Amino acid sequence: MFQNTFKNKKVFLTGHTGFKGTWMTIWLELLGAKVMGYALKPETPSLFNYVKTHLKVESVIHDIRDKKKLEQEILAFQPDFIFHLAAQPLVRESYKIPVETFEVNVIGTANLLDAVRKLKKECAVVIVTTDKVYENIEKDYAYKEHDKLGGYDPYSASKAAAEIITESYRLSFFNPKEYSKHKKSIATARAGNVIGGGDYAADRIVPDIFRALSKATIINVRNPKAIRPWQHVLEPLSGYLTLAAAMKKDPEKFATAYNFGPKLKDARDVEELVKHAIKTWGKGNYILENQKNAPHEAGTLKLNIKKAKKELHWKPKWNSDVAIEKTINWYKGSLTKGNDKFGLCVKDIEEYLK
Repeated sequence: MFQNTFKNKKVFLTGHTGFKGTWMTIWLELLGAKVMGYALKPETPSLFNYVKTHLKVESVIHDIRDKKKLEQEILAFQPDFIFHLAAQPLVRESYKIPVETFEVNVIGTANLLDAVRKLKKECAVVIVTTDKVYENIEKDYAYKEHDKLGGYDPYSASKAAAEIITESYRLSFFNPKEYSKHKKSIATARAGNVIGGGDYAADRIVPDIFRALSKATIINVRNPKAIRPWQHVLEPLSGYLTLAAAMKKDPEKFATAYNFGPKLKDARDVEELVKHAIKTWGKGNYILENQKNAPHEAGTLKLNIKKAKKELHWKPKWNSDVAIEKTINWYKGSLTKGNDKFGLCVKDIEEYLK
């Protein structure tokens, strides 16, 4: 799928102990890459802890806010590619720790880009943000890459700020027109509402569904009518890898922003997701929570992916039904005696590549 782009190449991956980061590490190693990960200690439970014995990744457990340490590790490793996934990724958590959310998501991104300035070799850098970077007009509209950035909650605002910082560094220090001088290609990737096996985070709908179904308790559903572009974790990851491969071939052309999301007809509301998850599991019940005093979250969110389709020839492979089924079946499989969570991930990747 990526024409051996990553085989025997050095890939620096921030946030490798997180949900998406673990899947990315597994995939990169299957592609033959030498991976160095830089992240905080994994949560408990975490997919990373379950699969780490199968991985060769060189792990640096440290904070992205430590500019000196981050720079030291990047310069020592001399990467060919950098994927920046490290983040405080939760909307509701950002209301509890707004300053920390801005420090990690904004200053952390600036720290990484500043370290890249000192790297004296070719490097393609993909900064991962979110579909929530756009100023949300709460209408049935699919956001395009050139639409206005914004952010109601601290998480969304911090990611929009990360986009602005990246654009500033791209224009000021890594201008595509001067690639022959600096040899750096910098792009951003916007995706969100990712589902897949191995996500155990608090305050995310799919882990909440799994916890309830596995214990035969009732699923509490907040924002049942909130519409989201649900996609399996392998969809945006394939987008990031496709983008990086394109940047390697034409570093000037692809140093820009890209949306990675499902087809528009696959955007569905939270209650529909819950119903399909219960159907796939085989049994279960849910109730709608009273959200009178809940913090604000976006109601409608859709992405326009025409740019990625046209320029990268990337498009989603699994519709929302398949994404939900793959996710729930991963969790069901993870509960069987002698289960192999790493094997379940590899199986999904192999099926995705078919």
